Amino acid sequence: MRIAWISAATALLLAACAAEEVYDPLRDYEEVDPSTVLDAPSITGVAPENQDAVNHGEYLVELLGCGACHTEGALIGEPDMSMPLAGSSIGIAYTSPFQNPKPGIVFAPNLTPDRDTGIGRWTDDEIKDAVRTGLGRHGPNRILVMPWQGYSRITEDDAWAIVAYLRSLPPIENTVPVNVPVGSETSETYVHFGVYRSKGLPTFEP
Repeated sequence: MRIAWISAATALLLAACAAEEVYDPLRDYEEVDPSTVLDAPSITGVAPENQDAVNHGEYLVELLGCGACHTEGALIGEPDMSMPLAGSSIGIAYTSPFQNPKPGIVFAPNLTPDRDTGIGRWTDDEIKDAVRTGLGRHGPNRILVMPWQGYSRITEDDAWAIVAYLRSLPPIENTVPVNVPVGSETSETYVHFGVYRSKGLPTFEP
């Protein structure tokens, strides 16, 4: 009789647990279709002698995923396609916020040829070098977060095609926030990319 009572109580407990809603940390999110994030805007009205280079540059910018960081809202799956490649007010933490609650944050700059907030004052060589080496025009330090190591292998012709495409974009005036050094207070929104594992798991040794 005692055993039957315990079994019944256990059954009721399991039924109650099953009735409760299981917490899903992704319930307020949905999978992002990459094509809505990475589409590069098409350009019209280009001089015929430059059209092939611009078309190839558009293909490369889309393939390399430049818009995923440099378009407003794309980092959280809500790209504002009225401002393609015009920079992002949402930053990317380049140090782990789990190790330091005040991480360093970088904001993807405006890649349109606006002279005040974009690359309108950059030379063609400066743009090409930034793509292939990660070195900007303002100093010897690499551009943080930018995956220039992968871009360094593109051909010279590919690099110039990207320059031609970026030059052909309509200028969009858009100032992005200033990068945040590690340890500084900020109220800016940011995301963090990384690979995580549960604590206490044994280290894999091949």
